[in-house]
Amino acid sequence: MIGKTLDFVRRRLDAYLRAELTGGVDDPVADKVVFLEGDKLEPLGFKDESVSVLLINVEEERLLRAADRQVRVEADKRILRAQPELRLILHVLFVARCKQYAAAWDHLTKVIEYLQSHRILDRSDQRDLPSHLERLTFELMPQSFSEQSNIWSMLRVSYLPSALYRVGLVVLRDVRPVAADPVTQPITVHVRSVS
Repeated sequence: MIGKTLDFVRRRLDAYLRAELTGGVDDPVADKVVFLEGDKLEPLGFKDESVSVLLINVEEERLLRAADRQVRVEADKRILRAQPELRLILHVLFVARCKQYAAAWDHLTKVIEYLQSHRILDRSDQRDLPSHLERLTFELMPQSFSEQSNIWSMLRVSYLPSALYRVGLVVLRDVRPVAADPVTQPITVHVRSVS
């Protein structure tokens, strides 16, 4: 599911950059937004004249948990016992590499421009959103010089024009839930007064 989410974002950005930088989506030139090539990961090789999408971290969103994390209500009103949903935040680095330094910044500016004007992508206006997603949000993450240094040191590559985004929420659900036991006895709640 993470791969499908990243590919959806990549395709959206690629179409936008093609239209803005080359004059048309159907232009036969190479993709403008790409993933790293699988056989060139050591050392990392960023493709010329394009923006590379690189997932650098995955974290759990803990603020939006359900009240009863073990219960899931389906669309047909069935109540199921399931492992809690895992809501993920993806930290995605967009890296621009061009022969001309200014062109790399132009490419990156177009990425930022698109994500700023489409901060939320949801099913109501994005019919091609992958089926496991209801909504994606994009937030530009500022980085201190030391944080940038850590990222680029970890990647073992010299700094290139880049922007780091926090992309949420990718929800992973239990694929094997079981029917919940019906409640047969009333639940008693004891409230203790504090004086």
